[in-house]
Amino acid sequence: MANASGFFTPSVPHLRLKIRPITSFGFSAKVVCFGNIEGAEKHASTVSPSSQSPLPRFVSKGCKLVGCGSAVPTLQISNDDLSKIVDTNDEWISVRTGIRRRRVLSGGDNLTTLAVQAARKALDMAKVDPEDLDLILMCTSTPEDLFGSAPQIQKQLGCKTNPLSYDITAACSGFVLGLISAACHIRGGGFNNVLVIGADALSRYVDWTDRGTCILFGDAAGAILVQACNSEEDGLFGFDLHSDGSGQRHLNAAIKEKESNNALDSNGSVLGFPPKQSSYSCIQMNGKEVFRFAVRCVPQSIESALEKAGLPASSIDWLLLHQANQRIIDAVATRLELPSERVISNLANYGNTSAASIPLALDEAVRSGKVKAGQTIATAGFGAGLTWGSAILRWG
Repeated sequence: MANASGFFTPSVPHLRLKIRPITSFGFSAKVVCFGNIEGAEKHASTVSPSSQSPLPRFVSKGCKLVGCGSAVPTLQISNDDLSKIVDTNDEWISVRTGIRRRRVLSGGDNLTTLAVQAARKALDMAKVDPEDLDLILMCTSTPEDLFGSAPQIQKQLGCKTNPLSYDITAACSGFVLGLISAACHIRGGGFNNVLVIGADALSRYVDWTDRGTCILFGDAAGAILVQACNSEEDGLFGFDLHSDGSGQRHLNAAIKEKESNNALDSNGSVLGFPPKQSSYSCIQMNGKEVFRFAVRCVPQSIESALEKAGLPASSIDWLLLHQANQRIIDAVATRLELPSERVISNLANYGNTSAASIPLALDEAVRSGKVKAGQTIATAGFGAGLTWGSAILRWG
């Protein structure tokens, strides 16, 4: 599997491997596994030759991004609309954030349906049938079931082979972690087609009377189909992943207990039992601290991923960041010395859509002809946890 430093380290269960050190920090390096495995000789002496399974000598599989799709709710809320419910205005919001409008789930909309719509578009572009999917990763912090939404997406796509489907919770970093997870499953698990979905409905956890947070968030879904290929076509060059739990105080939606009217509370038989029902609070954010964190850590992460990939910053065709705040995007681009015409941003139209923001922006850029096959993209997600990560990849 791959570790957070961008290395790829295959493993064989129950056997300790001696693996030649990897001289390349990128994903495209071949990893050679020697046959002199500690303990294998002893194991071989007790097992008949006919029952032994051959061990892989090296891993040379690559992965590439071959399809994308996105979906947004129908309801659009402008800055002027928000000015009718909180003390704000279009200029105040747009100057500080770059956001003009956002989409919000309403009526019969639900997040799972958006995710399925985005997934179908990605599969259509990639010309891959749902039956050929090996894995579905749903990157979200707002599932419609406490136990996860990915299996419902698998069901609605009509995947009759029952591919593994599970959720990844890492807030605005979720989609980047999903991409790296997909690569690990392909390289280390033999998967061929992995669907990575980023979808969030943070509007459900926004305090619409707090102008500091309600102006920021929108709902959306985006999807990418990651496909196995030979090492020469590999499209994921390097990555860098981190988390820092000490920053949780700056951005969170913590669990809170409800006031209980349960009749059992008055029994006094067992103190503190039964537990009170709980729910999640609205999003709490220290905007200044989150801004400082992003403009410091994101450029460092991208530079680290570039170093591991063995690529200079000048090789980047496009910078695609989590769409949180235009000032953050501009600051990171300046640090990396990338001109604005090489920066992808659709923040003005959708706001911060959390795990959906990167695939949503990429889908629009690909379908508009801005991003072309063979171009190199530096992407990074960052947010609650705190978590952050970056990847250097090639489209197509």
